[in-house]
Amino acid sequence: MPHFVIDCSENITHLKTPEEIMEAVYNTAESTELFKEGDIKVRINPFKYFKLGDSKDDFIHIFANIMEGRNTTQKSNLSRKIISRLKLMFPNVPIISINVSDFEKSTYCNRSMV
Repeated sequence: MPHFVIDCSENITHLKTPEEIMEAVYNTAESTELFKEGDIKVRINPFKYFKLGDSKDDFIHIFANIMEGRNTTQKSNLSRKIISRLKLMFPNVPIISINVSDFEKSTYCNRSMV
């Protein structure tokens, strides 16, 4: 159920493979024990073209969408663990960030539910 969508500058995928990056996010999210085994989904979108104010620095931003029900402490721990892991992988990347958003159970629907 949880979806982790990684947006990053294209150069990030030259420093580490997309598979290595996605695996790091997957494994770190799984280590929090907030999600059922095998439910985590991770995707990556490397951007060739982007504008960050006046900068052309490399960046990584993760959009984490999870089912409601976790408290603020759990979500903060999830964010901090993922950013800590990526910071170790990419010590020279100046922008590494994440935001966690909740899905509402009452409005969520997927193919198997219809």
